[in-house]
Amino acid sequence: MCVAGALSMTAFAASGKANIDERLENAKTTLDQIMRTPDKSIPSSILQQATCVGVIPGLKKGAFVLGAEYGRGVVTCRTGHGWSAPSFITLGGGSFGFQIGGQSTDLVLVAVNEKGFQDLLKNKFKIGGDAAASAGPVGRNAQASTDWKLNAELLTWSRSKGLFAGIDLNGAGISQSDDDTMAFYGSEHSTEQILKGNVPVPEDAKPFVRTVAKYFVASQQ
Repeated sequence: MCVAGALSMTAFAASGKANIDERLENAKTTLDQIMRTPDKSIPSSILQQATCVGVIPGLKKGAFVLGAEYGRGVVTCRTGHGWSAPSFITLGGGSFGFQIGGQSTDLVLVAVNEKGFQDLLKNKFKIGGDAAASAGPVGRNAQASTDWKLNAELLTWSRSKGLFAGIDLNGAGISQSDDDTMAFYGSEHSTEQILKGNVPVPEDAKPFVRTVAKYFVASQQ
């Protein structure tokens, strides 16, 4: 490879890493803002039961209209020694049945059992097809109006214009982003290695992971 080509690749990698760092910061901010309004946030029973948490910050209307890639996000999972380093995902496809207008919209996905955790280890799966999902309930002490405790593997929410509510993402596809993993870690790691806690949490990811750990505290029962 020529020097110019090497420099171009280096610049591309740096740009990719910077974008991922910004995504991690935006994901942290999203959780902080949601959880600061407890009467309209994720119920405590779900916080305690969660096995994995994914945040896809800042979706734009154009992505939905074009029907191309909807957004990129980050996922961390509960391990025997805390929460894992982040894995990177892409969400696309599906018809979500709502208009998000010109505002930026954030998505939150929570796996609530072992099956949901296993789904997120896959390279690709479809919400509502490969993984049973429900629109997540809202409110610290809210009683879920769905039977998610019996049937759901993933609970899903959206936040737009300050409104946080459950959303039906059935039909949307989740896939792992190997390019983001390489750009962030600088080497290849499988999704399973990362989400099972076999990869140390990088410094740049610690604020996001600590924020998840702050809110998603396991039940003491």
